[in-house]
Amino acid sequence: MKELDLLKRDWHKNDAFEQVSEVEIYKMLHQKSSSIVKWILIVSLIEFVVINGISLLLNDPKYDEFISNHPYINYLEKFNYVVIVAFIYLFYRNFKNISVLNSSKTLIKHILKTRKIVTYYIYWNIFIGGITGALSGIEGFNEGFKSGGGDNAVLATNCLTIIIMAALIMGFIWLFYKLLYGSFLRKLKDNYTELKKIDL
Repeated sequence: MKELDLLKRDWHKNDAFEQVSEVEIYKMLHQKSSSIVKWILIVSLIEFVVINGISLLLNDPKYDEFISNHPYINYLEKFNYVVIVAFIYLFYRNFKNISVLNSSKTLIKHILKTRKIVTYYIYWNIFIGGITGALSGIEGFNEGFKSGGGDNAVLATNCLTIIIMAALIMGFIWLFYKLLYGSFLRKLKDNYTELKKIDL
């Protein structure tokens, strides 16, 4: 934000320049915020297409058979698609709203709203990834347990393995989304901080 720092320095040096600087700083922050939200929308669309494209290309007949035998996991995956599309729509709507704003107070509200939506999007993916992974693991284990005669030692070991695997899946998803969206959230927070200074 070199341009912003220079503008703020001139603002503090010259009282007559204060009103012009405030407008210029707002315009710059508005443009940056709009650009960030646009990139959040673009990245979420790319992520949706790439992840689903890979799953289609790497189609596994055994997994398809497993899903057909456990339809509620299939329903959960379909429901996840609906939720993700809803999040993408919210990103799009926020981008359209921010791009036409002319008030620092309203922009502050939309920045906070965008950050919340992205945070909820990350939490949702962590939650659904852990639940889907755990359910798949449990059902896969149940089938093997029944066919293996039902050894209690194997039962305890596999339950522990499922818990660890679910935790690892959720941890990996958290790291992935933090890397993917973390910089966007930090930049929006910086813009929010600067706008609060103007609004005071």
